[in-house]
Amino acid sequence: MDSASITMIAALVFLVVMSAYFSATETAFSSLNRVRMKSKADGGNQRAALALELEEDYDRLLSTILIGNNIVNITATTVSTVLFTKLLPVYGPTVSTVVLTVIILIFGEISPKSLAKENAEDFAMFSAPILRVFIALLRPVNFLFTQWKRLLTKLLRKKAEDGITEEELITMVDQAEDEGGLDQHESQLIRAAIEFNDLEVEEILTPRVDVVAVEDTDSMDEIARTFAENGYSRLPVYHEDIDDIVGVIHEKDFHAARYHGREDVQGIISPVLYTTGNTKISHLLRILQREKAHMVIVVDEYGGTEGLVTLEDIVEELVGEIWDEHDEVIEEFKKQADGSYLISCSADLTDLFDLFSISDECDANTVSGWVMEQVGRVPEAGDHFVADGLDVTVTKVDHRRVLEIKVVVLPGEGAFEQEKKRD
Repeated sequence: MDSASITMIAALVFLVVMSAYFSATETAFSSLNRVRMKSKADGGNQRAALALELEEDYDRLLSTILIGNNIVNITATTVSTVLFTKLLPVYGPTVSTVVLTVIILIFGEISPKSLAKENAEDFAMFSAPILRVFIALLRPVNFLFTQWKRLLTKLLRKKAEDGITEEELITMVDQAEDEGGLDQHESQLIRAAIEFNDLEVEEILTPRVDVVAVEDTDSMDEIARTFAENGYSRLPVYHEDIDDIVGVIHEKDFHAARYHGREDVQGIISPVLYTTGNTKISHLLRILQREKAHMVIVVDEYGGTEGLVTLEDIVEELVGEIWDEHDEVIEEFKKQADGSYLISCSADLTDLFDLFSISDECDANTVSGWVMEQVGRVPEAGDHFVADGLDVTVTKVDHRRVLEIKVVVLPGEGAFEQEKKRD
């Protein structure tokens, strides 16, 4: 083998290495985590800062990589053909095509791209200084391709892209949790913040039947008893009927007035805010902050009292249930020894659907509303129905309200059963 052949073999090795470099660089910059890279750059890593700078002009970056990769691959094909034609005059071109295709696929494409995907940030930082040189060298060629792209853009007139949707944000959070970037508690907080703007007051209100209020003519002893029995720090005050709530009294103000010998609450009733059920809770939160209020009365379309919402109710939608030392902790979903569930009908219907992986749609907000919709009348203890793969029995009823149901998951290969098997 003469020196010319050895030179061509050395050139082929160099060209394959460069092909691997360009392939790995393309994968690294398309797979890198910008947040992680920015964190390194903010920490003083100059290569990370350079990689981010190059990535900001991704079109020029990608164009440079593709031009460089095509140049080295085409050059490698030419050199390989000359070499194998010289060594094998008859079958040289065919052997060259087969051998170089295998080498390029294994060592110039698949292997470097796989390695770069697993170590995207590290390889991007390693390749950034070299890539900056190639960008400078290929600037004239990049300019021509940039003009060509502008022409295509004008011809095709691509419509403006929509921003990131809420579903895409949640998917990103799920991915970050799966990859270990977020723990379960952090991801739940972020999901709650994303979905916060979609929630309406009617989804979190305390319904009228559960509202504890006092009448403006009640004696001080009766009001003190109501405070003591229910443990609330504030109570709505109504005139004659709960549909006519005229204000709210604070427990601290009440006890101070009682201590000073007052015989009624007329002087300590504070004004109360009103809202409707379709108000967004994000908007209501701003109102409560501005008015320095902690409670708002929800009115229905006829002006009657539909329920009430407190500042704590809104905050709980972000951070989860808040229990203090006076609260009675209520377990809404209690799993029994036989695998069934006892479920409080005041629970959010979305939580029930999430628990059993149900995708059904229902107009009700609570489990109670869903049960009434399924039964088709006012439920009674012992009522039974089957829906969405669940066998449901009403176990507790108070007058016209259903309080508790027993749920048995029917055998099958539904999403809930598959989830149990994975657990």
